[in-house]
Amino acid sequence: MSTLTPTSFWNEMEIIGSGDTVAVVSEKQPVMLVFLRHFGCSFCREAIDDIARRRDSIESQGVRIIMVHMAPNRQVAEKFFRRFKLFPIDHISDPERRFYRAFGLTKGNPKQLFGLMNWIRGFESGVVEGRGFDYHNEEIGDGFQMPGVFVLHQGIIKNAFVHQHAWDRPDYEEIVRCCEL
Repeated sequence: MSTLTPTSFWNEMEIIGSGDTVAVVSEKQPVMLVFLRHFGCSFCREAIDDIARRRDSIESQGVRIIMVHMAPNRQVAEKFFRRFKLFPIDHISDPERRFYRAFGLTKGNPKQLFGLMNWIRGFESGVVEGRGFDYHNEEIGDGFQMPGVFVLHQGIIKNAFVHQHAWDRPDYEEIVRCCEL
């Protein structure tokens, strides 16, 4: 059995509505791929909100942001992007999680998905900060999938943040700033 490598999938990762692939775009400019768990997750909603707030700063560095999700329905994804003022945004639907696996993102174990810190951060993000949460279903993604962030440019992964816990909160500007683009 062969090992999946992200670069072998870049040509297959088609951006919804544009017709471009990640391979084509990343040859022209750096790309920040943000892999989400599911749209009902308060941490994924937090990620969308964080990126919306930092979008100008990230894009001013020449980086194109592309969200990767598991919602098979384009309208479901775009509803959440609109809610958090991150629309229009490039995005890729991957309900089979092929791209997640290619980038080494696996399903989480109980320590990564549950526990006191998960409940504290989930309450903080979902209730205190008002992002809400829903029970996951196949229409909005997989609640057991772990997220991650990758910066790609000209066939090379320049930087990555692979979540160790569902509640990890990456510094998206720092992830991009650390790259030699």
